[in-house]
Amino acid sequence: GFFPEAEILSGRVHAAVLLRGRGRAAERGLFLEGGRSWEEADTQGKAIEKLVALLNTLDRWIDETPPVDQPSRFGNKAYRTWYAKLDQEAESLVATVVPTHLAAAVPEVAVYLKESVGNSTRIDYGTGHEAAFAAFLCCLCKIGVLRVDDQIAIVFKVFNRYLEVMRKLQKTYRMEPAGSQGVWGLDDFQFLPFIWGSSQLIDHPYLEPRHFVDEKAVNENHKDYMFLECILFITEMKTGPFAEHSNQLWNISAVPSWSKVNQGLIRMYKAECLEKFPVIQHFKFGSLLPIHPVTSS
Repeated sequence: GFFPEAEILSGRVHAAVLLRGRGRAAERGLFLEGGRSWEEADTQGKAIEKLVALLNTLDRWIDETPPVDQPSRFGNKAYRTWYAKLDQEAESLVATVVPTHLAAAVPEVAVYLKESVGNSTRIDYGTGHEAAFAAFLCCLCKIGVLRVDDQIAIVFKVFNRYLEVMRKLQKTYRMEPAGSQGVWGLDDFQFLPFIWGSSQLIDHPYLEPRHFVDEKAVNENHKDYMFLECILFITEMKTGPFAEHSNQLWNISAVPSWSKVNQGLIRMYKAECLEKFPVIQHFKFGSLLPIHPVTSS
């Protein structure tokens, strides 16, 4: 049967568990290879449409839950009201995506959806929450609701819509970054869209890594490219010179090719997120994403 399992309380987690999915194909799927355009995401099945509708519902709930007046600028308590609604409705929402013969999986899959939108106690959001959404999508692949063949639509339709909703949450409720490394981190909130966004730009005829620190290039192209959309959001949220508030990204803009950027970001993600105990300690494992102790060599 299906069961949501407890969090890890101690020890080192094998990063591959998050990437494994259905063998190596899913790992390649997580780290999309080759340049892709948004248009390729247009061949979409019913499950993709239903997931976008689910995310549209979360977006609508933000509109229905305006921020409250409070002395503190950050961490608006209205987020807790919004989160309580998701906590209550998560299983019903997931049930709209999962066919009835797989209904037994709904409680376990819903756990990852609830974990993917931030923490309601601390009113913060970080890469651990983002990883939970990737796990949510992995679970849907494992039970056959999504197919690894749908990976372009999964990333550029579903994950992109998730990003839009997360940015709206971060902005509306002034959420704190969870475990941010400040100026030395890649980004306060996200990581995966930089990986997928850089793979989308591999072999682009004219956009090179140096262009993402060029305001004009970003403004003209952000609607078509996930990486540039991330850069635009950073520049909207932060003030001052880019090299100062986003030093890691500034350094990455000097890398000569998108494939080198992509490879470097994958290595960095494994080291900075998946193998970091503070990030992964709250990650939940169960029957769909089991954990196997790593034998020390």
